[in-house]
Amino acid sequence: MRRLLSITRLVAMLMKEFNHMRRDRTTLGMMIGVPLIQLTLFGFAINTDPKALPTAIYSADTSAYTRDFTAALVNTGYFEIVTEARSREDVDGMLTRGQVQFAVTIPANFTRDLIRGERPEILVEADATDPVATGSAISALQQVKQSVFDRDLKGVSLARAPAPPAFDVIIHRRYNPENITQYNIVPGLMGVVLTMTLVMITGLAVTRERERGTMENLLAMPVRPMEVMLGKIIPYVIVGYVQATIILIAASVLFHVPVEGSVMLLSAAAILFMVANLAVGFTFSTIAQNQLQAVQMTFFFFLPSLLLSGFMFPFRGMPQWAQVLGEALPLTHFLRIARGILLKGSTFTDIAADLLGITAFVIVATAIAMTRYRQTLD
Repeated sequence: MRRLLSITRLVAMLMKEFNHMRRDRTTLGMMIGVPLIQLTLFGFAINTDPKALPTAIYSADTSAYTRDFTAALVNTGYFEIVTEARSREDVDGMLTRGQVQFAVTIPANFTRDLIRGERPEILVEADATDPVATGSAISALQQVKQSVFDRDLKGVSLARAPAPPAFDVIIHRRYNPENITQYNIVPGLMGVVLTMTLVMITGLAVTRERERGTMENLLAMPVRPMEVMLGKIIPYVIVGYVQATIILIAASVLFHVPVEGSVMLLSAAAILFMVANLAVGFTFSTIAQNQLQAVQMTFFFFLPSLLLSGFMFPFRGMPQWAQVLGEALPLTHFLRIARGILLKGSTFTDIAADLLGITAFVIVATAIAMTRYRQTLD
C-alpha cells in the first residue's frame, strides 16, 4: 500500500515547480518586480499633501506690503511663485491650461487701503479640479491672512485701527467650487477603464493566435505587419469608443459632471488615447509567450499608470522623478485632457501639449510593436 505522503515524491514535485519558475522568467520577474514597484510608488511617490504648488502672481500694486505677502505665501511651503501674469487674460489662460495651480491677484491701491484700515481684498484663484491638491494650501492661507502684516502695521498711525486681520483673502475655487470629488474622479475613470480593458484585450490578440495554432496561417497570409496590427486594433477602437460614450453619458446623467467644452474634441482625443493603449497591448502580445504572460504584462503597465497619472493622488505631490515617469504615460495626458474639456471648457490650443505627448507615445509604441512583430516572422 502506497504511503499517503512521501517525502521523496514531495521533494520531486517541489523541484519540478522551482525549475518551472526558473524557466518562466517573465512570471518570475512579475512576482519580484510588481511588489518592488508597489513599495517604491507607495513609499516615495504617493503624497496627499503636495507642497510647492506652482503659483502665478498678478499684482497691480508693488510695495513692501505686497512683497511681504508674496514671501509669506512661499514660506508656507505650499506655494511656489513660478511666473508673474501681465493681465487677467494671462491668469485665465494659465489656469485653464493647468500651468499653475493657484493665481493670486493683488488689486491696485492695495497698500493705500491697507494703511487706511479699509480692509482691501486679495483674490486667490485655485484650480480645484483636484480638491485634494488644493485643500491644505487653502488652509495655509488662513494663517497667512492672520499674521503676515502684524509687524509691518505695528506703530503705523491709522485714522481707524483695523481689527485683525487687516485684509481679506477671497478664495475662488475654479471649475469645482463645491469640491465635489466626482467631478475629479469620474472624468478620470474614462481613461482608467480604457487603459485597463484595451491593453489587456489587445495583449491577448497575438498570443491567442499562437496558443490556438493559427499563428502560422496568419504569418503565411500576404499581409504586412502594419496591416495585421491595424486589423487587430481597429475593432477594439470601436469597442473602446462605446465604452467612452457610456462613461460620458453616466458622468452627465448620474453624477451631474458639467460638460463645459467640446464633446467632439474629447472624442477625437479619446480615439488617439485608445490607439496608444492598443499599441501597447499589441506590443505585449508580440513579447509574451502565452496569454498568462500577456495579462501579467498588462498589470505591470496598468499599475504605474494608475498611480503616477494623477488619478488617485495629486500629480504635483509626487517627487520630480515620479512626475517625469508619469509624463511618459498616456493616461497622465488624457486625464488632463478629459478634466480640462469637461470642467474647464479647454480648447484645442489648451490641450495641444498633452495631445502631442500621446502622439509621441503612439509613435514609439507602434515602432516597438512593428519591430517585435517582424521578429516573429523568422
